Amino acid sequence: MSADIYSLGFKSEVFPISANNGYGTGELLDKLASLIPSDSIEIDDEIPRISVVGKPNVGKSSLINALTGEERFIVSDVSGTTRDSADLLYNQFGYNLRLVDTAGLRKMKKVNDDLEFYSTLRTRRAIENSDICILLIDAEEGVTKQDLAIFFEIIEAKKAVVIGVNKWDRLEKSNSSYTEVQRKILEQIRPFTDVDIEFISATSKQRIHRLLDLALEAGENRKRKIPTSKVNDVLLEQIEAYPPPALKGKYVRIKFVRQLPTHSPTFAFYCNLPQYIKDPYKRYLENKIRESFKFTGVPISLFFRKK
Repeated sequence: MSADIYSLGFKSEVFPISANNGYGTGELLDKLASLIPSDSIEIDDEIPRISVVGKPNVGKSSLINALTGEERFIVSDVSGTTRDSADLLYNQFGYNLRLVDTAGLRKMKKVNDDLEFYSTLRTRRAIENSDICILLIDAEEGVTKQDLAIFFEIIEAKKAVVIGVNKWDRLEKSNSSYTEVQRKILEQIRPFTDVDIEFISATSKQRIHRLLDLALEAGENRKRKIPTSKVNDVLLEQIEAYPPPALKGKYVRIKFVRQLPTHSPTFAFYCNLPQYIKDPYKRYLENKIRESFKFTGVPISLFFRKK
């Protein structure tokens, strides 16, 4: 059947388009974009951007609806209802931030159609463009391999993170439930265990603002800059108390440390034999940084340079 042709006019300009096969829509959209004033949308880079991520049907849209007090996003028991990332400016109750609702992330081999494939890509892009990620986990299911994959994807992207255990109100609990579930989560996300975990219910709004507060704290930790003099006063003393082990009869001497001017916490250690510093000692140094300075919820990068 032949496509119906419609015309849309802008003053003297006419754009023939096809409703069936999309003919001409590209030119039309280009023209629409050109009519939008360049200063009509202002994005404030100082406003923290928080993405709510997780596997499908874990309650991401429900959480944002609960925070805003409005049905901003469609909520359904059907997995995959949210197909795209959508953000809103949230300035209630003293907060001023951007909240991003994302499609549920599946394993790539389980993505069955083009729409879901591009939804997955947009969710990953939302993580990359965020300052902070709230990873939602289903309390009834516990931590799954998919949850862990998303968590380590956030860590790989060097974003601040807080974990929200949603649907907590649905569980039958004992006095030790909170501690036991928290312990299991921390065991599964090793070696990065310096992260806050909050138990919430999006439907009853239980502790949802506490989760938001923890996310903002993690965002502040990600921006924290430690003066070089303080870094050296603290860490060189720790290094002297427990120096790097000798290798092949050679001793590593770390002489100087400084935090690099990067978006996420990054420390450079200057020493005589950087190639001899192994992973166990790197973990020791990271732990000392976390003990001495507040970087909860934030991945830390360490580099070793010859001096």
